Amino acid sequence: QTSYTDKGEKPERGRFVRFHHVTFWVGNAKQAATFYCDKMGFEPLAYKGLETGSREVVSHVIKQDKILFAFESALNPGNEEIGEHLKKHGDGVKDIAFQVEDCDFLVQKAKERGATIVREPWVEEDGHGRVKIAVVQTYGDTTHTFIEYLVPYKGLFLPGYKEPLFKDPLLPKLRKKLTGAGDHKGHMKVMKMSLAVKRHSDPPFRVRYQKCLLFHRFWSVDDKQIHTQYSALRSIVVTNYEETIKMPINEPAVGKKKSQIQEYVDYNGGAGVQHIALNTSNIIQTIVNLRARGMEFLSAPDSYYNTLREKLKTAKIKVKEDINKLQELKILVDFDDKGYLLQIFTKPMQDRPTLFLEVIQRNNHFGFGAGNFKSLFEAIEKDQDARGNLTKPDQKLLVFSGD
Repeated sequence: QTSYTDKGEKPERGRFVRFHHVTFWVGNAKQAATFYCDKMGFEPLAYKGLETGSREVVSHVIKQDKILFAFESALNPGNEEIGEHLKKHGDGVKDIAFQVEDCDFLVQKAKERGATIVREPWVEEDGHGRVKIAVVQTYGDTTHTFIEYLVPYKGLFLPGYKEPLFKDPLLPKLRKKLTGAGDHKGHMKVMKMSLAVKRHSDPPFRVRYQKCLLFHRFWSVDDKQIHTQYSALRSIVVTNYEETIKMPINEPAVGKKKSQIQEYVDYNGGAGVQHIALNTSNIIQTIVNLRARGMEFLSAPDSYYNTLREKLKTAKIKVKEDINKLQELKILVDFDDKGYLLQIFTKPMQDRPTLFLEVIQRNNHFGFGAGNFKSLFEAIEKDQDARGNLTKPDQKLLVFSGD
């Protein structure tokens, strides 16, 4: 694995502050939002629909600590944009929104450098404040929304959103019982968005981020380091100048059988968000709580933990958590001389084997779990085999039109 310290030239104006929220396009927004509340411990935050004057799209926004997910569906059968998107991609991430400073400048720079501007900057406001918004496209059918607060916004989410229509008064108590809400050790936020792309895309997706959004290369591994008996990948992480937003870009490499990246691209009908990493300060409690809610995770074999114990005997760092507990929960460990990280991956969050989630805890370790990629791939390959998708690369089980 390779880390990069050259951030390039500091942008003259504007900056990307953080991930703001993630928008999913789904067949039934109410049911999808309820699923994430039930399984992941989110709570309803805001709503936009017929009752608020939105005649075309309904949106249910849910929240857990600093994580905001918005689930959107078409209200009318004539909405071809959402309908065609769902036909091609299924339920999944449509947009990754960034909070920015100087939206106009960032959009103008992106346009000058070749980005497709889906919608030029516009202002929305209500009694809670004013927000400037713009939308750009960088890869596949996925977009990025830029959000600039012109004044501190005091509303629930964004202008046009109201209180949720249905909010179970027992939900906070139930959430506290099952997820330990109120215990700061379990708090979570979005850490990174991983993209899956086709092999040899032209121009490379990382170049689009570096050129259009002024991101820089942060970290990378290639297929010589990340492979199993059957499959391999190349991964490059790009980030903004302040390094508050991380975007790993994963590309399938040639292997004996179809990689999990290629499986994603096939079922997604092209490039898209493969997984979302959620950072927590107490992964053990978080996973205990999520498993109690019925969340399903990939499973590492016991041999992985036997090998881990041997490696840790001569390691310069000490893992504070009980390895037996990590083994029981199937949490993976990666480490270097300075620190370690703990991580685990869910199974796909929808019927198509596309988007899944990662839960991660960092302890002075800023890599991306390269030491666990082989074990992760082997666990994913088990599920691929159960789906009948661990096939030779030239075996075409699906045919999709599109990029």
